[in-house]
Amino acid sequence: MSNPDEAATHNGDAGPSATAFTPPAYVENPTPALGFGVSSITRRWKREDLFNKGSLIARGFAFLLSLLSFIITASNKHGDWRNFDNYEEYRYLLAIAILSTLYTGIQALIHVNALWNVKQILNQRISAMVDFVGDQVMSYLLISSVSAAIPLTNRMREGQDNAFTDSSASAISMSFFAFLTLAISAIVSGYKLSTQSYI
Repeated sequence: MSNPDEAATHNGDAGPSATAFTPPAYVENPTPALGFGVSSITRRWKREDLFNKGSLIARGFAFLLSLLSFIITASNKHGDWRNFDNYEEYRYLLAIAILSTLYTGIQALIHVNALWNVKQILNQRISAMVDFVGDQVMSYLLISSVSAAIPLTNRMREGQDNAFTDSSASAISMSFFAFLTLAISAIVSGYKLSTQSYI
């Protein structure tokens, strides 16, 4: 007597034992083709490294420009009415230049430490949030100090153009360029913040 499974196979009908097992396809995490996953990971690492170095360079420039603005404003004393501390606008410009110098200097040191050492001081998500918020706040403070000092300097230069007004204008320029570099850094830190996983 013949086995019914064998008879079904001989008749051309594929029985349950003849069906090939196919593993279920993972829709959420498909397996990449050989070589594709490695190249995408290396591209992502290169992009992250480029953003980290770009952010460090932008903060380094912002530090130098803020320091120059601080030094120029603090040394802008030429006697009588030509002293920076006689004007609230220039005192505000000096205070924000000091804050910006401290902030960008500390951030640059933190990023140098993160590039040289594998161990980071803060968690990556917290660090991205601090970078983004700090860059935003400091860039707004810099542009507000610049916009406060420009009208006073323009009024003075209409009456008399001298070393005091020239020094004030150069300090304002340094703060403005520090704002631009911090704005670029804020864009980079915003991108880094958007790529963080919060699950």
